[in-house]
Amino acid sequence: MPETGFHFAQPFWLWGLLLLAPVALWLARSSSQAGKGRIGRYADAHLMPYLSGVRDLPSQERRRRFLRWAVLWILGILAMAGPRWDSTDARLFKPGSSLVILLDISRSMEVTDVQPSRLARAKQEIQDLIVQNSTLRMGLVAFASVPHIVSPVTGDTQSLRAVLPALSTRLTRLQGSRVATALERAEQLLLGQPEGSARSILLISDGDFDEPDLEPLVKQLADKGIRLLTLGVGTAGGGAVPGINDRQGIPVISRLNAPLLEALARAGHGEYIKADFRDDDTRKILQAATENSAPVDAEGETTRIWNERFYLLLIPMLILLLNDFRRRTTGDPSS
Repeated sequence: MPETGFHFAQPFWLWGLLLLAPVALWLARSSSQAGKGRIGRYADAHLMPYLSGVRDLPSQERRRRFLRWAVLWILGILAMAGPRWDSTDARLFKPGSSLVILLDISRSMEVTDVQPSRLARAKQEIQDLIVQNSTLRMGLVAFASVPHIVSPVTGDTQSLRAVLPALSTRLTRLQGSRVATALERAEQLLLGQPEGSARSILLISDGDFDEPDLEPLVKQLADKGIRLLTLGVGTAGGGAVPGINDRQGIPVISRLNAPLLEALARAGHGEYIKADFRDDDTRKILQAATENSAPVDAEGETTRIWNERFYLLLIPMLILLLNDFRRRTTGDPSS
């Protein structure tokens, strides 16, 4: 394919133009054989249209109809072949960094030791990430006892903002936090991303869970190039979990388990960050999620994007077809 000037994107369609000659020969033969069939032996030529229900077209009208069909066929074939000229050079880009957010929506996230609640603060942190993000592709998984993929990894991070208000602890029937299954689901999402991009998981939780073998699982992810960042939401003093009491009827107290979140971040070659009202935590997350990523541009490589011109051939086709439709709807007997 030539790199400059006029050419066709799909030139094999041009073979369809060879069909014009066989069709022209068939029409010429059928015209010469008109009236020579068996029925022509029993009726005069001027009576044939009344017997067969088919009007024998004059040769001039046959040629006119064939030429009209031929013009439509040629325009259609040329349009399918994809004529194009003029092009622009676009720079190739390698995929940027990818981040999957694991949002804890267990009942302990309803604690109000941070205002208005831990979950509300966590969703505000996610919104801040979306607003300040310019390069990351993001995905979102909400989890309690079972993980739920809210959004796959996508560059349309603004769509995540639309689903944030609907996330609540009422989305899961079984309470408790199972981080291992959520990490596995995030791994599945990130392994589908190109290897040249930095891949990270951001765990937003209060750390109020007790699961064995989490650190080995996090280390396995780190060996695959997936870092774990943790964002702690809550306070060391904690607060009562709404609607949950122990066997003695005493409200269950949930506290921020910062040491556990720090240990997981270390095992995942990541960083532990404490959520606050300022933008420092957001900037740290974005910076950590883009570390060790491949360069965004592909070393100046470019690709040529051609301006397709097939629509210029469709315009006369539509005009011809529209004129035919007008004759039929108005009852023109010549059509």
